[in-house]
Amino acid sequence: MNNSFSESYKNAGVDVTAGYRSVELIKKHVERTKIPGMLENIGGFGGLFALPKTGSQPVLVSGTDGVGTKLKIAMLMNKHDTIGIDCVAMCVNDIICAGAKPLFFLDYIAAGKNKPEKIEQIVSGVAEGCVQAECALVGGETAEHPGMMGEDEYDIAGFSVGIAEKSQIPDKNNVKKGNVIIALASSGVHSNAFSLTRKVFKIDDDSSILNKHFPQLGKTLGEELLIPTRIYVKSILQLFEKLPPLSVCHITGGGFQENIPRAFGENLGVVIKVSAVQTPEIFKLIAAQGNIPQRDMFNTYNMGAGMCVITSEEKADESVRLLQSFGEKAYVIGEVRDNITGVQFD
Repeated sequence: MNNSFSESYKNAGVDVTAGYRSVELIKKHVERTKIPGMLENIGGFGGLFALPKTGSQPVLVSGTDGVGTKLKIAMLMNKHDTIGIDCVAMCVNDIICAGAKPLFFLDYIAAGKNKPEKIEQIVSGVAEGCVQAECALVGGETAEHPGMMGEDEYDIAGFSVGIAEKSQIPDKNNVKKGNVIIALASSGVHSNAFSLTRKVFKIDDDSSILNKHFPQLGKTLGEELLIPTRIYVKSILQLFEKLPPLSVCHITGGGFQENIPRAFGENLGVVIKVSAVQTPEIFKLIAAQGNIPQRDMFNTYNMGAGMCVITSEEKADESVRLLQSFGEKAYVIGEVRDNITGVQFD
């Protein structure tokens, strides 16, 4: 590989040898994500994965996402080993809404300057996310973009592919009046609405506030905001296996109003009991600091409910107990009704 070095290309801002070193450094992290079906091909032109033998109608389910401006916090804090978990989470938490088991993940990292040790930190987080999601990191791409980004800037995106049996994929049209909404607790802000969060705390004007300790948080603001997005793969898939839900939704950008209606059909709505939502202190702090009304908070953030499961009233208590036994903080927050539309708050 050293024979491919180009002094001219390096003078233009791209050091291909740094890319080779990055690949060498991340190999040990990729190794952690090996699962049955993953075929050796690191350094090749495509990630290889052998499809498992499943039922009669296997369906591939895919999802893609990035981390958004949460990256700005990672850069300001100079902490890059958890942001990859967020990237994996944003993808796999989407595809499990279809009851799909994530099979593999690929990432794309664009950097102003390829600094191999920083790339390794980022990919270590991606690998950790894949381990938590029990999927394989089968490949990725790192690009150096001098002139497009500052030397210390980067962006990361990725996508995951999973598999589900067609007959077991939830049909949102099966959701009916009287069904129950169960929330699964988030780990905090996750990876959404950081443009608003940065504005509320004036982080772009003075990043020193990230080092300020807030007693109600029990940590600095920066530490709180960099808590990785919770990955719900194991719990949701176990629920599908033991007590299949009617529908599942991932609460991401757009909060409750944008995401919950995606989990049920037309002519229905849901009522969320605000007092039932167990809201972490970070959201209370954001609302107070930014003077943000409750409606905007619930339509922007997850407010402590990272995922929602819809099930029948008869199965609600057992579903909550199962999710809790899987390690989730789960509880009922609302119900489906037929005389309203969208999401309303009580």
